Amino acid sequence: MEEVDQVLLTRFNVPSAGYESLIRASDGWLARRLELFETYCLPSVKHQTEQRFQWLIYLDPESPAWLIERMEALKQTRPFTMRLRTKVDKVDLMADISHLFPYPRAKLLSSNLDNDDGLAVDFTARVRKLAEGERHAIYLSNGLIRRGSEVYLHSDPSNAFCSVLSSWNQPDTCWADWHNQLGRNMQVVHDGGAPAWLQVIHGSNVSNRVRGRRVDPIELKDKFPELLGDVARPSTTSLLVDALIKQWMRHLREFLRLKAKDALQRLAGRDSADTVKLWLRTLRS
Repeated sequence: MEEVDQVLLTRFNVPSAGYESLIRASDGWLARRLELFETYCLPSVKHQTEQRFQWLIYLDPESPAWLIERMEALKQTRPFTMRLRTKVDKVDLMADISHLFPYPRAKLLSSNLDNDDGLAVDFTARVRKLAEGERHAIYLSNGLIRRGSEVYLHSDPSNAFCSVLSSWNQPDTCWADWHNQLGRNMQVVHDGGAPAWLQVIHGSNVSNRVRGRRVDPIELKDKFPELLGDVARPSTTSLLVDALIKQWMRHLREFLRLKAKDALQRLAGRDSADTVKLWLRTLRS
């Protein structure tokens, strides 16, 4: 296995344009996002079996003082580095990462982690094992989606928990493109196996929705310490109804959504879906 410098990258509340900006600017968004970070994201990083990595988190320079103070205190749970930026371009990103590794090895391995999601305990270890060879993207395809007390097993070959291996001579990161578009510019490695990540569905989600098959989380709790401990086991009836009816309704909805999104982007560009979301939300307000 090649020796690599490994880093997790997280955008906490970096300003964004379009549809996301309406959600991020809503009352209570920061407080709720901090709660999700403390409940899911931070514990999952703390419990990683492979701890030879840095964690870089970006915040808005205009973040309220209470948020900065709380984030500083949370470093006691698992250390991370904060950077305050209104935007994160490649030059700034590589400069910030370089500061974390003053004596770099040959390769850089970066993984995206949203601040309201979580990782299985072996995520960083599994990604590191796949960090061999030339520049490529890495996807651990299988994960979990949690909505309240319900847990779903889902496979997504181009999920948001993407990783990129590159050389320090020509560095690149998991933020080189949209998470589902990395394969346009580099080779891709997919790995199945046990669930490697957890997406949390909540009221301020921008894009996530329930997908996959509902499962009993009892055998998954060891892989996700603190993240599934409060989830009760579903009844046999509820699992059966989901498998026979609800799952297929979700598949149909997702198929139609993707077809519509693809057609819209082909006609009007890849930012057009965001424009439509913004327009619809404006009509409702």
